[in-house]
Formats: sequence, C-alpha cells, structure tokens
Amino acid sequence: MANTKSAAKAARQAKTRTEHNKYYAKTMRNAVRDIKASKDKNEAQAQLPKVYAMIDKLAKMNIIHKNKAANLKSGVMKHVNTLA
Repeated sequence: MANTKSAAKAARQAKTRTEHNKYYAKTMRNAVRDIKASKDKNEAQAQLPKVYAMIDKLAKMNIIHKNKAANLKSGVMKHVNTLA
C-alpha cells in the first residue's frame, strides 16, 4: 500500500506502463514466431521489415535489451536465408 499520494500515482503509472510494455513485447514475440514458422521465403521477406522495425522500436524504448534485439534479428535473418 502506498504511503503518499505521489507513491500511489507512481504505482498506477507503473501498472499502466507494464501492461503497455507487455502488450508490445508479446506482439513482437508473436511476429518473430510467425516469421520463423514461415516456409515461404517471399512471405518471410515481406514480413522482415515489419518485424525488424518492431524489434528496433522495443530496444529503443528499453522494453528489451539491445543485445536481445540483435540476437532476435540475427535469428530471424538466419531463418529467412535458409528458406529455399
């Protein structure tokens, strides 16, 4: 329980931000999962810029670490390059 008005407000803001960040992180994970599950190279390459933009945006907002973003982008690109 918050002891002051400002602490109560900070708790409300933290809850709102957490929900916002979880939504965008989950959306990004779903996009990465979909592109890695793709068997068609053209379809995967079409999704690539959108997924890269999502990952970069989350890293910029510190929702995910920049190294995690780099690892995700590398893994996605490896998968796309192995498709026939």
